[in-house]
Amino acid sequence: MRLVASDIDGTILGHDGRISARTVEAFAACREARIEIVFVTGRPPRWLRPLEEQFGHAGTVICSNGAVVYNLAERRVEQSHAVPADVVLQARDLILEVAPRASFAAETVDRFHLEPDFLDQGSPLLSDVVPMPLAESLQAEGDAAVVKFLAKDQDSSPDEFLDLVRPAVGHLLSVTHSAPSVPLLEMALPHVNKAATLSEYAAALGIAASDVVAFGDMPNDIQMLRWAGHGYAMASGHPAALAAANRKAPAFEEDGVAQVLEQLLAGL
Repeated sequence: MRLVASDIDGTILGHDGRISARTVEAFAACREARIEIVFVTGRPPRWLRPLEEQFGHAGTVICSNGAVVYNLAERRVEQSHAVPADVVLQARDLILEVAPRASFAAETVDRFHLEPDFLDQGSPLLSDVVPMPLAESLQAEGDAAVVKFLAKDQDSSPDEFLDLVRPAVGHLLSVTHSAPSVPLLEMALPHVNKAATLSEYAAALGIAASDVVAFGDMPNDIQMLRWAGHGYAMASGHPAALAAANRKAPAFEEDGVAQVLEQLLAGL
């Protein structure tokens, strides 16, 4: 074990925004053992506060499902893979053909773009974002390139929405999801996913996939769990993630990541 790569939400972070003391201690023990740590998340750079406040992490974070590599210490984007605005709008039109009540949002490196009805009026995000059609807001940012395109539906489950949309836009974008109960899809360039960026990061450190331990719980973790030599899906995770992984960690509620890391460290 030379590199630990971990998802955040549902893997080490709960709905209450807390990371358990046992998990914090397990990662600290990895650092003391000179094991590299990288977090690999669907979150954008601006939503990394739990890593700083609870872990004291100041290293690299792979964000937006692999579309952004972010230096947390320097608050700097080191690499990004973005979708041109015209491709986003083309995909939006195709999704509306199969899901007429879908609503949309888009992440650029600098901003979050929301269409009306994407979020409830009570959402704190609406305090500093003015909802407007994507064509208008992206143009206002100079036809900004999108690192993550989001679509939300009102008429299906997350897996049903994924099965509906992937055939419609798969020739343009990769499509996945990470919300357990909300039909919210996350899209990026076809070659962009957690595994692709993680493999580049590990290679730059001279670390082979066989020396990587990865943790995840949702469909957006599937490629990473397959790529890593030791891919652990959380027992509390999505069936597709469990099927993709070659190992299973105890459930999130049981501090599953900490349990695995403790066992691996004991064997060094």
